[in-house]
Amino acid sequence: MKLLLEMFISFFKIGAFTIGGGYAMLPLIQKEVVENKKWIGEEEFLDMVAISQSAPGPIAVNLSVFVGNKIKGVRGLLATVLGATLPSFLIIILVASVFIGIEKHPIVARVFMGIRPAVVALIAAPVIKMAKTAKMDRKNFYIPLSAVILVGILGVTPIYVIIGFILFGIISTYIRRRMK
Repeated sequence: MKLLLEMFISFFKIGAFTIGGGYAMLPLIQKEVVENKKWIGEEEFLDMVAISQSAPGPIAVNLSVFVGNKIKGVRGLLATVLGATLPSFLIIILVASVFIGIEKHPIVARVFMGIRPAVVALIAAPVIKMAKTAKMDRKNFYIPLSAVILVGILGVTPIYVIIGFILFGIISTYIRRRMK
């Protein structure tokens, strides 16, 4: 029970103090579950992030499901999901009740303009860290670069990119094995 409460509190703090949504939560989740609590390893975390991105729904919720389930099964995933989502739910209710009527105020607009660059940095930080953990080198750098070009510049739907790289991995592995 103590571990479940600790898991809930860890994810509640992350959910309560992260601005910018799921991707902004990644570095905080990684620091908490891998570095601070040592509940899972760095490579396993990277695998969980990859699966969480592929699954439907918000990445932070998906990741909290995987982490909670890994640590303490169904009760663990309930603790981590509730911890990660409850703060947002409460904050949205509070903000919605206060925000209506002041959303066009110049000070409120400036506050949101100031938050945006911080959110971009919070998203970029885990990307850089994951690139290091994923053992990126000259041989495989073309994969994320291609994904950035396809999704970010050409506007290809991410699901097609994921399916394409899955097929590419299967085919290239098959060809390499046949050549041995």
